[in-house]
Amino acid sequence: MKKEKYRVTGMTCGACSARVEKAVKKLPGTEDVQVNLLTGSMLLKRDEGRISTEEIEKAVENAGYRARIESNGMKSVRGGTKSGRNHGDVGASQSDMNPGDEGIGSIHREEAKRKGGIFMWSLLFLVPLMYFSMGPMIGHMLGHLLGIDINLPTGSELSNTFSQFILLLPIIYLNREYFVKGIPALFRGNPNMDSLIAMGSAVSTIYGIFSMYAMIYGEEGHHIYFESAGMILTLITMGKYLEAGSKGKTTDAIERLMNLTPKTVIVEREGEEVEIPVENLRAGDVMVIKPGQVIGADGIVVSGESWVEQSAITGESVPLPKKKGDEVISATLNQNGLLKVRAERVGDDSTINQIIALVNEASASKAPIAQMADKIAGVFVPTVIFIALLTFGIWMIATGDVAMAVNCGISVLVISCPCALGLATPVAIMVGTGRGAEEGILIRGGEALERLHSVDAVLMDKTGTITEGKPKVTDIVPFGISDVEFMEIAAALERGSEHPLGAAILSCQREMYSDGELPEVEDFHAYFGKGVKGKVLGRIVYGGNQSLMDEIGLNLEEDVLAKIGKFAEEGKTPMIFADDEGIIGIVAVADVAKPDSRQAIASFEKEGVEVVMLTGDNKITGEAVARKLGIDRVVAEVMPQDKEAEVRKMMNSGKTVAMIGDGINDGPALARADVGIAIGAGTDVAIESADVVLINNRLTDAFAAFKLSKAVITNIKENLFWAFIYNTILIPVAAGALYPLWGIILNPMMGAAAMSLSSFCVVMNSLRLRFFKRPEAVYLENSGSDDYNIKLKGARNFLMSSDGNVENESDEKISLSNEVEKEKDVMKYELNVKGMMCENCVKHVDKALSAMEGVKSVNVNLEKNMATVEADKEISKEEFEAVIAEAGYELV
Repeated sequence: MKKEKYRVTGMTCGACSARVEKAVKKLPGTEDVQVNLLTGSMLLKRDEGRISTEEIEKAVENAGYRARIESNGMKSVRGGTKSGRNHGDVGASQSDMNPGDEGIGSIHREEAKRKGGIFMWSLLFLVPLMYFSMGPMIGHMLGHLLGIDINLPTGSELSNTFSQFILLLPIIYLNREYFVKGIPALFRGNPNMDSLIAMGSAVSTIYGIFSMYAMIYGEEGHHIYFESAGMILTLITMGKYLEAGSKGKTTDAIERLMNLTPKTVIVEREGEEVEIPVENLRAGDVMVIKPGQVIGADGIVVSGESWVEQSAITGESVPLPKKKGDEVISATLNQNGLLKVRAERVGDDSTINQIIALVNEASASKAPIAQMADKIAGVFVPTVIFIALLTFGIWMIATGDVAMAVNCGISVLVISCPCALGLATPVAIMVGTGRGAEEGILIRGGEALERLHSVDAVLMDKTGTITEGKPKVTDIVPFGISDVEFMEIAAALERGSEHPLGAAILSCQREMYSDGELPEVEDFHAYFGKGVKGKVLGRIVYGGNQSLMDEIGLNLEEDVLAKIGKFAEEGKTPMIFADDEGIIGIVAVADVAKPDSRQAIASFEKEGVEVVMLTGDNKITGEAVARKLGIDRVVAEVMPQDKEAEVRKMMNSGKTVAMIGDGINDGPALARADVGIAIGAGTDVAIESADVVLINNRLTDAFAAFKLSKAVITNIKENLFWAFIYNTILIPVAAGALYPLWGIILNPMMGAAAMSLSSFCVVMNSLRLRFFKRPEAVYLENSGSDDYNIKLKGARNFLMSSDGNVENESDEKISLSNEVEKEKDVMKYELNVKGMMCENCVKHVDKALSAMEGVKSVNVNLEKNMATVEADKEISKEEFEAVIAEAGYELV
């Protein structure tokens, strides 16, 4: 089956979209037909051997509309379907995007401009029409309000009526599209909202003409409905104007992404810099990115250094340093340095185009919750016409009053609103998915949104999802020597090792102690699965696990064994270093939890969602990580297929299950789950089998996606409730249901006003989703994981474990650093500061923070854009923001 997208024109209400969908679904060889009123698009799967695109377009034309294919086989970013659920391939990229997708918002804004013009001209004729119709009444009302007699001059009843008719004609002409579209649709047996408007205004006009001729022949007392016809058309157009204007705002998020891509890029060609359209950029071209320019494609830096702001893609406002060999992303901003970048992914394959395509496809999709509304919209207009005729007949029989019967019949026609039903779901999905894209959360469609909001169990892969996915040094315990000397020896020895644990030790030494030359190592030898040895500074040093120590005959003392056992219980790998005289130190290495993992897990649990950790690690390591993060259930030593079986097991127990993984070995589980969430996708935004793609490597984004889905579904339910309640209550009122009790008859003009605002209210309610904010973090008494970042302390640097009390032989206690931690009445804060570019900036920030009341020490790190503050009192975020802003920077 081939996935295709069509542009459908001529649809004006929910009945139209339902009719197109019904007509195409009847065709053999079509599946998963989804028609979206808001975007004017149709998604479907076509069996090329059974039906052609021309036949589909013909079926739409026979239904009274026009369709043309936009993408002859929508391009898949990486494809993939979920078990039993078709997600479809990602749509066209920006480069081949149709006018509807590249500017749905601009199309609606143009429509608003056009409707606004028609409304103003209609109003220009309506005002005098209303004067001739209600002049004396208006004068009386004004006089009553002002306490004076006002008698507005009017002509005879016949001349006033004829004047109304003359003024009505241009209003009808200006709004002729309702008749041009609605009347043919009525005769085809496919009436829509335009048909209701055309019938209501036409009946009012025809009855008014009949009354006018009756006056000419001497009959009086006939009610004239020319003002109702003019008011109906003018108010409906006003509503369409407001609706189109508000629709134009629904795609703001997507259009902001589209506008980020530069129109041209500078490339090197034969040693010269040449500016070319971005569409002509090819993989392998070297782009020259100057300060302040936007990067035109994904690529690798081949020369230069700079800071690049990736907020447009990742939502992170803190710029990242980029140097030779680093990857950069399209649509991100080069801040201050000159970069030369080799283009790797261009055009359709670039990150920004994949994101736009993914969001556009989601916007064009439907949620299952909309199915009932679609079914009702399909029969809504014929039902309303029947009710209007029935109303007219009942009042004629009951009262014999033609004017009253006509009044009620017209009111039923013009107050009914199928548009609100048709817009309730697509507007909310478009705004919601666009808002998610701004936060780096890509949701593949309405179906995924609806399932995500009802999730009650979340399974998380440990490595790369909960943890960083690479080993880091967590504890340093020197024996008999200083930590500086110990780490120098350990790093020198491990420099010859290819093992990830050795690389972690080497990285820690270079980052936190010294990036200078390490001592040379002689006679290096690796013991497979145990460790290494070599001669460092003239003595033989061994580094490895306890098995290596046993092999060389080193007996470890009780306190050393206790420390090793404690590290193992905490899920860490202890690396023991010794020379011929005995042990010289221990380094514990672990795949540490991400800073936000505990917050995300606590947030899910607060919402009543069960959290389960899946890991291929041994049970001890898995349970140690789970204890630190507050996870009650761990499934350890599982292979990828076992993860899929665990997901299936939970689903069979009746739970709605989300699986969060890094997309490397979690494919089967992601595909099986009700909702697959791929985390840390980076530039690969189309991880196979995932319903939700999180560009950033933050677990809290998964919770944000969960809360966003709840907000969107709640909004859809509000829209549907409004649409159903509006029609359920007001159609009987328009039919005269209140007349027997209170003598209330609804004027058709009031019905038109109500109808014109109903769709506008639905769209405006959906636009509230633009203000969706990431959920506040759950307060934790000990925030973050139990593995902490290194704290700089004078010239010496220490990395401490969760007990905060690892002692060396001098009994010096090394304390930990965390985001915000209160220990012995000292508050410690880590602040992300945006805008620092040089050492002068560091001085400004340091000076500003040091001057704050209660601050004891300040440490500003330019490379990480981080300021660490110690204070003897609590300082609010607002206080920090104000001080940093006054210094000329931003707290993020």
